[in-house]
Amino acid sequence: MKAQFKNVLFALIIMLPGGITAQKQFTLNAPSGKLRVDVNIEKTDISYSVWHDNDLMLDRSPISMTLTDGTQFGINPRLRKSKTKTVDQTIYPPIYKKKSIHDHYNELVLEFKGGYNLVFRAYDDGMAYRFISQLKEPFLVQDEQVELNFPNDPQVYVAFPKGRLNEGKEDPFYSSFQNTYLHTPLSKWDNGKLAFLPILVEGANGKKVCVTEADLLNYPGLYLKNNRETKHLEGVFAASPKEVKLEVKNLKGVVKSREPYIAKAEGSTAFPWRVLIISEHDTDLLNNDMVYKLATPAQKADYSWIKPGKVAWDWWNNWNIYQVDFESGINNETYKYYIDFASQQGIEYVILDEGWSVPGEADLMQVVPEIDLKELIRYAGERNVGIILWAGFHAFDRDMDRVCKHYAEMGIKGFKIDFMDRDDQYMIDFNRRCAETGAKYKLLIDLHGTSKPTGLQRTYPNTINFEGVHGLEELKWAEPGTDQVAYDVTLPFIRMVAGPIDYTQGAMNNAIMKNFNAVYEEPMSQGTRCRQLALYVIFDSPISMLCDAPTNYLKEEECTEFITSIPTVWDQTVPLAGEVAKYISMARQKDGVWYLASITDWEPRDVEIELSFLAPGQYKAEIFRDGINADKVGKDYKKEIIDVTAGQRLKVHMAPGGGFAMKIYK
Repeated sequence: MKAQFKNVLFALIIMLPGGITAQKQFTLNAPSGKLRVDVNIEKTDISYSVWHDNDLMLDRSPISMTLTDGTQFGINPRLRKSKTKTVDQTIYPPIYKKKSIHDHYNELVLEFKGGYNLVFRAYDDGMAYRFISQLKEPFLVQDEQVELNFPNDPQVYVAFPKGRLNEGKEDPFYSSFQNTYLHTPLSKWDNGKLAFLPILVEGANGKKVCVTEADLLNYPGLYLKNNRETKHLEGVFAASPKEVKLEVKNLKGVVKSREPYIAKAEGSTAFPWRVLIISEHDTDLLNNDMVYKLATPAQKADYSWIKPGKVAWDWWNNWNIYQVDFESGINNETYKYYIDFASQQGIEYVILDEGWSVPGEADLMQVVPEIDLKELIRYAGERNVGIILWAGFHAFDRDMDRVCKHYAEMGIKGFKIDFMDRDDQYMIDFNRRCAETGAKYKLLIDLHGTSKPTGLQRTYPNTINFEGVHGLEELKWAEPGTDQVAYDVTLPFIRMVAGPIDYTQGAMNNAIMKNFNAVYEEPMSQGTRCRQLALYVIFDSPISMLCDAPTNYLKEEECTEFITSIPTVWDQTVPLAGEVAKYISMARQKDGVWYLASITDWEPRDVEIELSFLAPGQYKAEIFRDGINADKVGKDYKKEIIDVTAGQRLKVHMAPGGGFAMKIYK
């Protein structure tokens, strides 16, 4: 036990003459000893640095929090006591990319005079810290100091908000959190331009640092900007809304003025974790669990009612079904066609996206006359298909409990909520209230139009998908030069580290780069058909959309059957190979059946996959690979079934923008 304690922590106290404590340094080691966090408590401030083996990953970085009454956490600190502990446990998530999570960390709690604690955790794959207030009365947070001093001038992957116009000016705090990544030296990052999380920083010896946050429940989201003068990244937060005006058909609330503080807090408050995830290999990022581990556990024990699965989706394909004898659109005939398709293909849900409720009224109790919702629910129920309803932020916010109660009693299975387009404290709390209210009435919650996840999916497992991703919908209106293929092989190493995505893949109209064109009515994807199939394996989406029109899927029976066979939650996830922004190979297993997929950038690529993850024995492999002409016609593919054995090496060629997917079974 003594040896273990020494590995967790040691304290170095330097004394000035007369016995006045000038500095305390605590070193917190990860369980394996590879990662180390040095915490320095000086007379004026608190800072920390992070090492991995002998590589400095983060240089000394100060942290503090300032309240509006002048109270400061972390400034002129007076340490009262410290304590440590080691946690080694297993988490069994009800909905996740694996059946179990090994949660092993060492923790240091520093208790200060002035009513606050500072908690550090060291994991083998990263570290995190948070402030915890012990004050007795509510207070206002004026600002929080988050500084990140990365050594040298590292390359970074960052995404900037596409700030929407607000009073004629671009507002970086008013965005959908959807943009592609810029790969740049930190020094070239535009001074003062905000980036939303996560970001990825290239460190020493090929290591990476993914910066994000966790357990964000009632506090504004963290942005980062580059301060070229001090050569460090600074945290920025949206101030609390003061005046909010309804815009865009009353769907969203646009902030016109803000308070001089970022958050209201109760006296006893645990603030969000600031998280650095450190990978020795790029593939480590594809299977990281730190955000989930840091989140507040669910309070209820029974979430067996949650049913993940596929969704037949109407909006991306613009309700464009054909070869039918009725006019397609937002009406019962169209939705019964979607329901019949879902039922025939074993698809669990159909979404009624924007248009089912009276537009402009922001009243979800008003259904358009073209829709008989009770009849659709009855019709779907008889065919073992659930209905999910789309809702704009304001309409859901104004009458949340009543709406959830009413539609749950009717038989609706969940809500896809859209147009939050902010992550100030009010909106983050709105997301939490959606999750809480949905859980109360056993409804799935898909948070579309929102920022990245921070662990809410653990606190409320019914919160099943999050957007905050440059998904396939962007290709309906993409500007020239938009490179979705490059984004696809980048986001799993960055955005998906934070949690599941609402990307909405599954296009059957597939184009190589020179043939791609943004078409709103009959959209297409970039890259090959097999790439679209592979995304169902590579992307984490417990509720996974089939974005294209049912008519198109019915014409592509082989591909559709393969898509619908792919699970959306898993027992095991095994990254096989990959490099940020270049390619990914991944295997996942559910109920003894393995799925393996790869995608590449616009470079053609040959990959060799070793089937070492299989238990000994003989297997069948159903393979979809790019066709010989997939570099000219994105739809070209070849399906084959072959015999494989555990440990066998498979060589597969991917066309530019291509991919492959396979199902391996006994």
